[in-house]
Amino acid sequence: MFATRMRDTAFKRSLKKMPFGTVVKMDSAMGSFTLHKNSAKPAVFLAGGIGITPFSSIVRQADHDRAPHRLYLFYSNRLPEEAPFVEALQNLEKTNPQFRLIATMTDMPRAKKTWNGETGRINQEMLSKYLNDLRGPIYYVAGPPAMVSGLRKMLMASGGRRRRHQK
Repeated sequence: MFATRMRDTAFKRSLKKMPFGTVVKMDSAMGSFTLHKNSAKPAVFLAGGIGITPFSSIVRQADHDRAPHRLYLFYSNRLPEEAPFVEALQNLEKTNPQFRLIATMTDMPRAKKTWNGETGRINQEMLSKYLNDLRGPIYYVAGPPAMVSGLRKMLMASGGRRRRHQK
């Protein structure tokens, strides 16, 4: 799956001007974003913004395959109206008992939509609220570089094992 956020950058302005149906050439995705094999280890996905794209595909595929893994998706956005795939993921949580979505919003004072879920940034306190042991799962992280870096440091300090990806 390919997804992007339409921000005010030169590339996105060019993309926005393209007529619907324009053929574009893209390189394939880089890295390895696949679910680990050991189903005894829960998978914890930490996503920020459009970083949700690979994780959305992984949890949908796991649901399709009826994978036995426990799946936790922590998904951070500024505003509910800027949260791609959130409704589909909420529906998936209702139909897959192995999947838990923890969506959080970080800028609710500016929100136009109501939100009844978590608020604030993904941090050790939030993870501990939903996970019994931070050292047991395999972690996958995708999002803005500052978020990925901060979460990686937090996981390393807490003894969490993150999944390595090849580039």
